[in-house]
Amino acid sequence: MDRTSNRYLVLLLLPPKTGAVKTFWTRFGVDMALMGVAIVWGTSYVAAKELTEAASVPAVLAVRFGIASAALGGVWFLWVRRLPGPAELATGVLLGLTQAAVLLLETAGVAQTQATNAGLIISLAVIFTPLVDSAAQRRWLPPGFFAAAVVSVVGVALLVSPQGFRVPNAGDLLMLAAAGVRAVHVTLLSALTRGKPYSSVTVTLIQSTVCAVLALSLDPRGTLSAVAGFGPAQWGWALYLGLACSVFAFLAQLWAVRRTSASRASLLMGTEPVWAVATGLLVAGDRLGWMSACGALLIVAAGCAGQRIEAKFRLRTPTG
Repeated sequence: MDRTSNRYLVLLLLPPKTGAVKTFWTRFGVDMALMGVAIVWGTSYVAAKELTEAASVPAVLAVRFGIASAALGGVWFLWVRRLPGPAELATGVLLGLTQAAVLLLETAGVAQTQATNAGLIISLAVIFTPLVDSAAQRRWLPPGFFAAAVVSVVGVALLVSPQGFRVPNAGDLLMLAAAGVRAVHVTLLSALTRGKPYSSVTVTLIQSTVCAVLALSLDPRGTLSAVAGFGPAQWGWALYLGLACSVFAFLAQLWAVRRTSASRASLLMGTEPVWAVATGLLVAGDRLGWMSACGALLIVAAGCAGQRIEAKFRLRTPTG
């Protein structure tokens, strides 16, 4: 190995209290956490599609967040054991409501379209988030960013029209709505938690519990039927959604977004559609025609370009 490889190997193997490891995690920890979120969320659409073939959307979410809340409750009891104050509780409840809205739209959408389409369309949050973030801070983005947004829309049109242009189906439109609500959620996540002495575990537990209770209230009978009727495969998918895509992803996202901007968080999670496409093609058996493939490339390229433009703009423009 070369000297650079040796240096990173040493950093990974050093005891956790050394300054070198602290430097390593300061530089790369946030990026690695958000990349992990992108991977598990990119692979979540196949899991959600498999489960919605066996149960209703609210029932799937109730099971998913019941698992997540139980796991987070154990983490909270072991490491936190501090009751939230009124502001922390209100923040967790609000974020739970917005997260529930995202996932209800997202899970209903993926049930009615290809997992590949779902992962690509939801990636438009990469474009939507800087727009929402900038509107909240009253800053105008450069014209190039809006050009990237237009290219993204063209990419979606191509993606959903493999045999020629057509009106997007209900699943595609639900995923588009989910992308917009996710942009609001990520912006709120940053605005409400940055610089606050909140416990990431506590806020995430409240958020998850709100999602579970809301989903259960929408279909209590369906949830009981799902719990009784799921086989080993369904429970495997449910555990993956509850533990990896919820517990790990929410904690990692909240921990990381409190140390960076909402826009950078979206940039680093912008590889999510790549994992969604790979999983859809390899696991779910989805197919992409040449027109859909061109649309997929336009969505990913426009998202990357838009985020680069926004990042440079943010560096030049001090926030108030």
